[in-house]
Amino acid sequence: MKKTIHKVSLLAAALLMSTLFFSGTKVLAEEGDAASETEEIIKAATSISISPVSKILQIEESSVYEDTFKVTNNGSSAMEFEVYASPYSYTFSETDNEYQLGFSRENSYTQITRWITFRDSSGNYVENPHFTAMPGESVEVAYKISTPSSIPAGGQYAVLFAHTLSGSATSSGIKTEASPGLVVYGRSAGETITKAEISDVYLSQSMKVKNEETGEEEDKTIVNASAKIKNDGNVDFMAQGKLRIEGLFGNVYYETPATQARVSVIPESELVVSDQWTETPYFGIFKASWVVSAGGETTEPMTMMVVLLPAPIIIAFILLLTIIIVWIIIMVRKRKERRSRFMV
Repeated sequence: MKKTIHKVSLLAAALLMSTLFFSGTKVLAEEGDAASETEEIIKAATSISISPVSKILQIEESSVYEDTFKVTNNGSSAMEFEVYASPYSYTFSETDNEYQLGFSRENSYTQITRWITFRDSSGNYVENPHFTAMPGESVEVAYKISTPSSIPAGGQYAVLFAHTLSGSATSSGIKTEASPGLVVYGRSAGETITKAEISDVYLSQSMKVKNEETGEEEDKTIVNASAKIKNDGNVDFMAQGKLRIEGLFGNVYYETPATQARVSVIPESELVVSDQWTETPYFGIFKASWVVSAGGETTEPMTMMVVLLPAPIIIAFILLLTIIIVWIIIMVRKRKERRSRFMV
C-alpha cells in the first residue's frame, strides 16, 4: 500500500533547512590564508543542496510509504555522495545547560530511522547507497518507509542526509564535506499527546550590546525577549514568540515577523524562542509586549516601558534637574531669612 507524503509548512522548512545545512558541514583545515579558507569553506557548503528539506506524514502499522527527494550538485566538478537516515533528537548538555540537536541518539521517537531504505542504482533498496552527480545535475533519490506490525503512539523523527564523499583538497590543504538533510516528521494513528510547558518568560531593556565588527561591548538600548519551551508530550508542535513595540499614540514600530522566532519542538526537548528590537531610534518612549504560544498554550502579555534617551540628553537633564533643586533650596532659605527678620 502506497501513500503520498504531504509537505510541511514552508515556515518550518526554511527554519530546518538553515539549522541542518550549516550545522551538518564538516571542515578540516590546515594553516593558510584565512580569507581564502573562508571562501573555500562557504563554496563547499553551498556546492550540494537537497529538496525538499522537510516532509510530514501520517504512518500506520504494516504499511509502506514511498517518495523521492532531489540532490543537486551546484559545484563545477563531479560529486560523489551517499544517502542515509539518522535519528532526529535533542540531548541535554550538562556543560552548556541546554538541549542540543544531535543525529545519533536513539529513543522511542526515532525508531522510524530503522524503517527507511533507499533505492540504489541497481533498483535494490538498501540503507546506504552511493551516487554520482555531474556539475549542475540533480539526482532523484527514491526511498521507502516500511512500518512494522506494531509502532509506538505519537511522533517519529528522522533526517535523510546526503553526504558528499568526493570533497577536494584546496591549495591551502583544506578538505571540505557537506551534509544537507531532509527532516521526516511521522505521526502514528495511536493516541497523540500535545503538552507544552512555557517557562522563564523574559523581557528586558539592555544597555550593552556587542559590536560585531570590533567584538567589544558598547552602550545601545535594545529590547530582549525570550522564553523556554519544553515538550512533555509525544508529538511535535510549533512554538513562537511575538514581540511588539508601540509608541505612546499606538503606532507600531516593530513586530516579530511571522517566520521569525518560530521553532519546531519535538518530544523530550526544550528549546528557546527569542527576539530583539535592535533598530531602535535615537529618542523616544515606547511600550514593549511579549507573548509566547506553544502547543495550544499562550502566555499573558508581558509588558514594559522603554525609554530611549541619548547620553547628552541624560546629562543635560541631570544638570537641569540639579539647577532646579539648587534654585529651590536657595529660594526656601531666602524665605526663611525674610520671615526671621520680620519676626524680629
